[in-house]
Amino acid sequence: MFTGIIECTGRIAGITTSGTNKSFWIESAISRELKTDQSIAHNGVCLTVEETADNTHKVTAIEETLRKTNLNTLQPGDMVNLERCMLMNGRLDGHIVQGHVDSTALCTVKKELEGSWEFIFEFSPQFSQLVIEKGSITVNGTSLTCFNVTRDSFTVAIIPYTYEHTNLQTVHPGTTVNIEFDIIGKYILRRITLDEEP
Repeated sequence: MFTGIIECTGRIAGITTSGTNKSFWIESAISRELKTDQSIAHNGVCLTVEETADNTHKVTAIEETLRKTNLNTLQPGDMVNLERCMLMNGRLDGHIVQGHVDSTALCTVKKELEGSWEFIFEFSPQFSQLVIEKGSITVNGTSLTCFNVTRDSFTVAIIPYTYEHTNLQTVHPGTTVNIEFDIIGKYILRRITLDEEP
């Protein structure tokens, strides 16, 4: 379980392929503190630490994960957002995030507004019921608030601190990002759907 508050960013130090799986070596400020079997969100995707060495750690994504996220597009040198799982005795500063990416979205607009940034993202309209005005959404693992929501797009505003401390600074029109919808909304929609079934 995560909060969507990015702890730090890391860089892809190396990528290897084995069958349909991809393994990533990530260099970051927290890698030397990690332990094998620990769960870490990478661009919002929960992955298990398999190995650590100095200031790097290794994780592997299977075909299902690669197909549904932007991890398959990563290249050596790319920046990724990292968050360790939340502590149960801490504050929930973002919102409840599972690290189970639902889909990807495409950045169509990036605007600098003299001290902040606005991004517009397009997503599949099949998820339109899960995106609400002033609701929470996770973009590359970052907890954000939606506004100007349409059937297939939403806007988010980024403050300087978030921009400087996440890989949102590398997102431009044409960039694909990972999105995870609010878990509470997903459960409510599922309940309503079940109630409507004959």
